[in-house]
Amino acid sequence: MNDNTDNQPKVTQEYSIQEVAKLAGTTSRTLRHYADVGLLEPSRIGHNGYRYYNENALVRLQRILLLRELGLSLPSIAKVLDREDQLVPALTTHIELLKQEQDRIERQIASVQRTKTALEQNGEFIVEQMFDGFDHSQYKDEVERRWGKAAYKQSSDWWESKTMTEKREFQKRVADLNERWIELAAKGEDPASPASQAQAEAHFAWLTSVPGTPAASGDSAATQQYVAGLAQMYVDDERFAANYGGKQGAEFVQQALTTYCDRL
Repeated sequence: MNDNTDNQPKVTQEYSIQEVAKLAGTTSRTLRHYADVGLLEPSRIGHNGYRYYNENALVRLQRILLLRELGLSLPSIAKVLDREDQLVPALTTHIELLKQEQDRIERQIASVQRTKTALEQNGEFIVEQMFDGFDHSQYKDEVERRWGKAAYKQSSDWWESKTMTEKREFQKRVADLNERWIELAAKGEDPASPASQAQAEAHFAWLTSVPGTPAASGDSAATQQYVAGLAQMYVDDERFAANYGGKQGAEFVQQALTTYCDRL
């Protein structure tokens, strides 16, 4: 699938799939997957089977990677690219989105810098400013699409009802879970080992503590199905895999959680 516009860059050079992967900070496997789902086809396939990409394809890849960074799923990205087939207006929109993200990141940096300064100088924290730029609602559309508006509202209301101390404790709980998973995976632990299953139990308990999700429904079968599906999403979605040190770590988590659910 390629953009057909009057604003295409002039084609002057082609790049191999390995070169494109290196330039874009991705993998050849990812680029092949994009082709398999009709998202980014190579501009040419050589007689030897090698894939080549011209500037048009690189512009499309840039847009894909940006939209992935903004949290869109691959099917959603395909719809956006098909709808916005004029490159200049589409790129203008992307620039605005990047500026919004830049502003959010700058607010995060300033927030953390204030905390760091307060620690260094034994000063007082300005609690109201500590979480500026940390927006828990950034996945609102995705949550509503997956589990419905009522689920998002229930979990959002639950989060907003928490005090700053409770929010920090919850965030620390999540961070500790992620770090423990990474530690177990790095040690080469068997997903079915007692240590891995104890961690899976802790992860399961965390998931069931969040209102609004199927895990908190009280339906045992629905909860197990939800957790197993979520574990697979950890592997399939790079945003989640990053929490566990990458895809290999996410696969370990997925295997451990699936084993735990099977045993239930």
